[in-house]
Amino acid sequence: MRKIFISIVMGAAMMTVNSGAKAQVDLSTYADPEGFLDIQALTCAQLAGTWQDQADLLSSWYSGWYNGLAKRHYMDIRKGKEAEHELIVYCKANPQLRIIQAIDIVFKSMRERAGIKLQ
Repeated sequence: MRKIFISIVMGAAMMTVNSGAKAQVDLSTYADPEGFLDIQALTCAQLAGTWQDQADLLSSWYSGWYNGLAKRHYMDIRKGKEAEHELIVYCKANPQLRIIQAIDIVFKSMRERAGIKLQ
């Protein structure tokens, strides 16, 4: 019985190692000495490697930034969650990109699927 237990534990440990699982880190890891984040410099790897609540915080900040640029003063919660999910999935597949580059790509894809054309 002990051999079976050890085999199960070792197998689970090997699956974790081989899955590329990484420890999540706080966003503060990427902050300057005063505690500020350079939002335009953050990478997809950093977004994908932070805690979910902090990824939510970043996504909300980016949403406000983009909506401010477009002079919109409303929020579609459903679309916001969908965009955040797509962004995180895209970032996990493209960790070398900056988040703002990934946002442009994800938003363009979402607009195309919705039939929205920018002028």
